[in-house]
Amino acid sequence: MRDSICMVTGANVGIGRVAALELARTGATVVMVCRNKVKGEKTAEEIKKSTGNSNVHLITGDLSSQREIRDIAAKYEEEFGALHVLVNNAGGLVPTRQLSVDGIEKTFAVNHLGYFFLTNLLLELLVKSAPSRIVNVASSVHHYAKMDFDNLQGERKYRQFQAYALSKLENVLFTYELARRLDGTGVTANCMEPGAVYSNFYNNSGFGLRLFASLFGWTMRTPEKGAETVIYLASSPEVEGVTGKYFKDKKELPSSGVSTDPALSKRLWELSERMTMLN
Repeated sequence: MRDSICMVTGANVGIGRVAALELARTGATVVMVCRNKVKGEKTAEEIKKSTGNSNVHLITGDLSSQREIRDIAAKYEEEFGALHVLVNNAGGLVPTRQLSVDGIEKTFAVNHLGYFFLTNLLLELLVKSAPSRIVNVASSVHHYAKMDFDNLQGERKYRQFQAYALSKLENVLFTYELARRLDGTGVTANCMEPGAVYSNFYNNSGFGLRLFASLFGWTMRTPEKGAETVIYLASSPEVEGVTGKYFKDKKELPSSGVSTDPALSKRLWELSERMTMLN
């Protein structure tokens, strides 16, 4: 990986931090995308010290803001001439319905549109850098979601778990449609589930989920275990050329039946294009 440049979003905590650390350990150049500059800089320095790899960089930005996503992509393209691995990991659990600066419900804005918009802004560079890889962090909770285009942003009713599960279904639908559109370009797109990981991910969730995590965190996976498949998909020669698949524990698994509907993924893609003004 010494000649590879990797971008990891949400890279200062949890599985994003572990993925950035382990990719840096391979000798790759790692670009961390974090919302908090102070925390991001601290993590970058820790990774440099731990790995002996000085090619660890930070770009800060809020992935709930489309203007800031544009700024992230523009700054990356200005500073780096290639992109070989994009890990879309940043996401969150939003306890109550909140709107982003663009007037979009935040779970949808960060967990789905953040992946979609950043990837599309960097797509030309990924194709130019091929062979390259896109890894989208999804979740097994997508099995509990169904697409409801009349309530994608909790317009009728917002429930934290349902909003999160829906966003993870959208990650899978996005991955499959992306893989179809990238066929023949040398860019692969896969998604994965890390399992239930105990990390700072729960800090900003509702009281019930924070309580659950505090009581049962000892039964959950470590960030190191959760990140294993991310690192595998980003770097292993075993998955060279593999695309449009869903993984857990370094093995391909079937995703939910709803997630494999090409009509749904196409409709979601076209809606996302309009919402991000890509089309």
